[in-house]
Amino acid sequence: MRTATVAAAVVAFAAVTAAPAFAVNTYNATPAPERTEVGALVATWDNDANPATPDRVDWVCSGTMVDRDTFLTAAHCTTDWPSNVKFYVSLLQDVQSALDTAVGTPAQKAAAVGVQGVAHSDPAYPGTSAAPHDIAVVELPAAQVAARWSFTPATLPTAGRLDALGPQGLDDTGFTAVGYGTQESQRGPGGQTHPGGGVRMKATLGFNALNNNWLRLSMIESQGYGGVCYGDSGGPNFATVNGKRVLVATTITGDAPCYATNVAYRLDSPAARSFLAPFVTLP
Repeated sequence: MRTATVAAAVVAFAAVTAAPAFAVNTYNATPAPERTEVGALVATWDNDANPATPDRVDWVCSGTMVDRDTFLTAAHCTTDWPSNVKFYVSLLQDVQSALDTAVGTPAQKAAAVGVQGVAHSDPAYPGTSAAPHDIAVVELPAAQVAARWSFTPATLPTAGRLDALGPQGLDDTGFTAVGYGTQESQRGPGGQTHPGGGVRMKATLGFNALNNNWLRLSMIESQGYGGVCYGDSGGPNFATVNGKRVLVATTITGDAPCYATNVAYRLDSPAARSFLAPFVTLP
């Protein structure tokens, strides 16, 4: 579960054919069928000389339902698309298999696995490396979502919640990343590849560093951690705070091979809360 676009040494973790794509590592990671509030962002778009008819469909990123009709993801997942792009959200455990077996046009396949919504990206994106504003939501018809899936929306953090934990509290906190991304870099006859993706996975990560907008988490295998990769962009990073699971950050970037660090956008920051306020009730 990894993502990138912040610094020269990192890579955005979106999983589109028009952009990068990733998933949770093979090491120290397990399926996450119980995380029913975590979903995949699916897109249809044009890829030929006839823009009137979308001819591509694929899952492109990860994200989380933060209320009954709001799917939280990353802005780099919802921007820089052809004008006829349409977004869908799927809460299926295995989105890739569902797309593989769906029949019909790209729009019909997308509708078979997900619910169509309207994306809203932070207008300040891409911002700067220190203040990236890399956050977006997809607003969905609540009745359609409820008719297809049962889930409990994720709990967002209060303002400055990670700061309040302090250095020792952050070191002692358990972090879990969830997403649909690809696997870490693997060498093969054709060079390095990132296989897999499209299945909801989870992994435990360790605290590395914190600043105003970024939470950095270690996913080093020898330390017992797993992590994220391409396609995990926009996906949740949960922390257990006072015995409760809280969605504290979203995966944005990391190292290109997907072995070392998950760089996640803090949701307890003023910038993130300012963007989210019109769409959800903040704690």
